[in-house]
Amino acid sequence: MKSLKGHLLIATTKLDDPNFAKSVVLIFDHNDEGAAGIVLNRPSTITLAKISEQVFELPSSWEKPIHLGGPVTGPLGAAHTMKNLADMEVMPGIYGALAPNHLQQLIKKQQEPTLFLMNYSGWGPGQLESELEEDAWQVMPAREEHIFWSQDESLWEVCSKEAANQHTLQQALGIRIMPRDPGLN
Repeated sequence: MKSLKGHLLIATTKLDDPNFAKSVVLIFDHNDEGAAGIVLNRPSTITLAKISEQVFELPSSWEKPIHLGGPVTGPLGAAHTMKNLADMEVMPGIYGALAPNHLQQLIKKQQEPTLFLMNYSGWGPGQLESELEEDAWQVMPAREEHIFWSQDESLWEVCSKEAANQHTLQQALGIRIMPRDPGLN
């Protein structure tokens, strides 16, 4: 099994789970025990300004929305680019923070680019692979602009088109999963 850590899952129309309709998921862990990721395109109406004092006793005026990372209950976390505030590396140059002191520093600095999330998406052993076999997801390497998407266009639509183009290229080359940097092969 090739790990999909640092890749995007783009929901196809064959995926019938309403939690993931038109979703784009960044995989941050994938091994024989299962996979975990965060939905990138589900902003909520809750902002850091609304919860920061309640959660951290840290008043904040930052109106940054908190995204819903998936249907599995989990803590507040953040994806960001500051290595010194990292609890994990998601992919080169992109880090995850769950530790309260790291999250507080990101909020105090109003650090950008940053994506704050509640909850996550999870798959048990073999579950994601089964969904991939059913063509429920398109897969492609993630890039920083996907994670911190700020365009007016729908992230799902842009990634769906990009993944379809990559799929066509992969089929022509006989590659199952596109590597992050094909030039290194």
